Amino acid sequence: MGTPGAGAEPRSLPAYLGRAEVPDTGWERIRELWHRDENQEYPEETLNIIKATCSAAVIGLIYGGVPAFQYAKKHYIEQSQAEIYQNRMDAVHSAHRAGLRGFIRYGWRWSWRMATFVTIFNVVSTGLSVYRNKTTLSHFVMAGAFTGSVFRMHLGLSRIAGGSILGALFGIPVGGLFMAVQALAGETLEEKGARKRRLLYEQKFAEWNARINVTETQFEEIASDIEEGTMEKDVKKIQELLNLPQNPLPSEDRNHSELLSSDRAL
Repeated sequence: MGTPGAGAEPRSLPAYLGRAEVPDTGWERIRELWHRDENQEYPEETLNIIKATCSAAVIGLIYGGVPAFQYAKKHYIEQSQAEIYQNRMDAVHSAHRAGLRGFIRYGWRWSWRMATFVTIFNVVSTGLSVYRNKTTLSHFVMAGAFTGSVFRMHLGLSRIAGGSILGALFGIPVGGLFMAVQALAGETLEEKGARKRRLLYEQKFAEWNARINVTETQFEEIASDIEEGTMEKDVKKIQELLNLPQNPLPSEDRNHSELLSSDRAL
């Protein structure tokens, strides 16, 4: 079958071509989540996990930092009524520094916790969906239960059970919202990933055929060059032989030797 890249030049072809095959098993699809493709890009599922983690970190920073800033600033003003400042600006700066310390302290605390929770939740739910090659509400419920139990692991078995229940309840609305967005989009992540993998497979297959065709063309050119070079050499040798002086006939050679012998006798 003809390929669009069959007549391309060798320079347009990549130096290395990966496996031209589509992953069929769940573990192969999971391994692909952490490997870059030929364009040095991660899969969309991995990028979504990274984006969700960064968003959760920013939201946690604001959620924990802004109230802490206001509370620390107010508390500092209430506790420093009897202090003497050089001017009004000095007092304002001192209150802002106290609020900033509260923002950093509690904002960081909420930020890393929310980022960790969202990361674990998304890794588990995405891993289940990629492994089974479908998205269901149970994946989010199991991811929430696992994440909640991990966050309550250091508080004992009863707290682990409570954390898993709360996490499962949290996973239900999140999973429902995610599936509703996919339904509105008209294409799930699995279908989109399968379509991209199919396109990548077809592209690799076309590149393989193009490389094979180019290699065959190069071999034919080399063979033709070899044949042309051999014929030119043969023609040159024949021409050199024709340009050599002709050898004397046997009768002429005998007469020449008799003349030489008579000259010597005289």
